[in-house]
Amino acid sequence: MADDRNDAPASGRLRAPGLPLLLAEARGIFEFNASLWLSPLLLRAHRGDGHPVLTLPGFLAGDLSMAPMRRYLTELGYDAYAWRMGRNTGGLARMRDALHDRLAEIHGKTGRKVSIVGWSLGGVYARDLALRVPEMVRYVVTLGSPFANDVRATNATRLYEALSGETVDGDPEMLKAISGDLPVPTSSIYSRTDGIVNWRTCLVRPSATAENIEVHLASHVGLGVNPAALWAVADRLAQGEGQFARFDRSGPFAIAYAPPENAQS
Repeated sequence: MADDRNDAPASGRLRAPGLPLLLAEARGIFEFNASLWLSPLLLRAHRGDGHPVLTLPGFLAGDLSMAPMRRYLTELGYDAYAWRMGRNTGGLARMRDALHDRLAEIHGKTGRKVSIVGWSLGGVYARDLALRVPEMVRYVVTLGSPFANDVRATNATRLYEALSGETVDGDPEMLKAISGDLPVPTSSIYSRTDGIVNWRTCLVRPSATAENIEVHLASHVGLGVNPAALWAVADRLAQGEGQFARFDRSGPFAIAYAPPENAQS
């Protein structure tokens, strides 16, 4: 069960997840093992149409962290790409040009719009790319990405600022844009038991092309390898270009998802 202390206090500020949830992040290894064990079931997901998918790692992670995601998407018929920028030490403003160039490289090579799957900070990058060059982006899926509400409510804020040289809330206009509506379809996958970021920082405003998908009991470090999250990513990317329908929670991992009306409660 999620720690209710993550909710906004009287001051209106959100809190980072408490120590119990942070310590429970170690369960991420079990989520990875579960995805391996359930791989025959995961491969029953809808097949892809071969379009390119760029995977962006979280803070302090690199391409290795997204390798299981890329392997899975490749098996389903997608053209999956790594970001090839080493370890993600942060810096949204600093990384913008390099991210644009990588996206443009893939778009130019394939001649197709690129879906972007971003884990944690990688999802913040993905949303920024979709805002800046929507003509290159087909779909955005974020995994435990803190882009909305009080973005300081994470257990990685101080380290991010120390390593990147940027403050997470230093550009209010940029943050407002990233937390707002995107010009492309998007799905935010998150968990209330995230031990790194406050789950409320992951919520999009639901619309005709935007939705939240809550995965029960997932960790932050395991969200990119959690079998229910992987299934949801594959389901979302299987939609035709320019199409969007709400995620159907009646599939084989139905028990792992919260009803959609719970997203804002």
